[in-house]
Amino acid sequence: MSVMSSFKLPGMLVKDHRFELPLDYAKPKDQQLSIFAREVVSIDKVDQTLPWLVFFQGGPGSGSPRPEPSIGWIKRAIEDYRVLLLDQRGTASSTPVTHETLSQFNSPQAQADYLKKFRADNIIRDAEAIRVQLLGKNEKWTALGQSYGGFCITRYLSAAPEGLEGAIVTAGLPPLECSADEVYRATYQRVIDKNHLYYERYPDDAEKLWEIAEVLMENPAPMPGGGLLTARRFQQLGFLFGMSDGFETFHYLMDHPFVETASGKTLSYQFLREVENVQHFETHPIFAILHEAIYAQQTPTKWSAERVRSEYPMFEIKQGEPIFFTGEMIYPWMFDDYEHLRPLKEAANILAEYEDWPKLYDVDVLAQNEVPVVASVYANDMYVEREFSEETSKQIKGTKIWMTSEYEHNGLRADGYRLLGRLLDMLHGRL
Repeated sequence: MSVMSSFKLPGMLVKDHRFELPLDYAKPKDQQLSIFAREVVSIDKVDQTLPWLVFFQGGPGSGSPRPEPSIGWIKRAIEDYRVLLLDQRGTASSTPVTHETLSQFNSPQAQADYLKKFRADNIIRDAEAIRVQLLGKNEKWTALGQSYGGFCITRYLSAAPEGLEGAIVTAGLPPLECSADEVYRATYQRVIDKNHLYYERYPDDAEKLWEIAEVLMENPAPMPGGGLLTARRFQQLGFLFGMSDGFETFHYLMDHPFVETASGKTLSYQFLREVENVQHFETHPIFAILHEAIYAQQTPTKWSAERVRSEYPMFEIKQGEPIFFTGEMIYPWMFDDYEHLRPLKEAANILAEYEDWPKLYDVDVLAQNEVPVVASVYANDMYVEREFSEETSKQIKGTKIWMTSEYEHNGLRADGYRLLGRLLDMLHGRL
């Protein structure tokens, strides 16, 4: 462990940490990864002995937020805790997984074998190693996880509950035993509901969206950073619909999609650039490659989202019918349409067929859980199915949930101070 640097922000001191940890914990002396984390503490409590709270970001494949005084949940957390913002392996300032770093491997199979080490099981092994180095073997910490971060915490409760003082999950209690197909059948229905709601709010957008799709079906548009905006890639913008500001972000993207040029009306550079800016698959390739694998336990996924989509014909673009946009689903054709996913196509196909994914959750251990667990579950969550989360809360002994329709999936980002405050009150028996 090394402390790299420290700096002050209004109301907080931030320290950067780096840890050298094994790629494969079964071979701890072999290849190492660098894992980065930021410690955040209230400027008034720098010299106090405080309990620790470790944060697991959503994803998979996203680094932790960079601390700012305006981030409400961090502001609330440092009232009580010393916070560690963990960049999970492969993300952000940890040893990164990108199309560039994966180019060092001499075959798609070698890439796939490497990527198998980047699921929640190893993320939690990293967290435990960091806890021991930072706090000491006998000291525990509290974990906070948003979305996929909650999946990681559920793994933590299964594999190393002795490291946890408490667990807080927002929008991220995973199904313990459901297949990827079952997950996508549920979430496709949520996406359909969101499409209907979008058209209720913005009925005049239907014609404009059709005009864009018709152009793309005839002539896919080259993107500023490479690759093509196809009609099917255009439909992926529906992943925005599950956020509290998602409808508006999507709607305003469509404000000025076309410009007049010497050769006639065409999709504008500004529109294409803005679409590219909200489609993060190339900068977060773990999400594209391993998203389905977060549901894989001793079974292959075989491109589940693509197969299950065929059961919902409304996602086919048909003349005279509204265009339905998809959600948080990954498709094999993305490794053609996105320029910087193309080098990873064969590795992605290998992982989609991989059968030996280890189990992530131990339902027997969870049934005997003694770690206090609280969770917010959102009634209309488009990404993490509410009914599965409710079932999981019953399978993890002692779990208390706050079921609410007040928030969308990004509640922690949208109203973090209040939301975390309520969950902390639940955790500590004040509510």
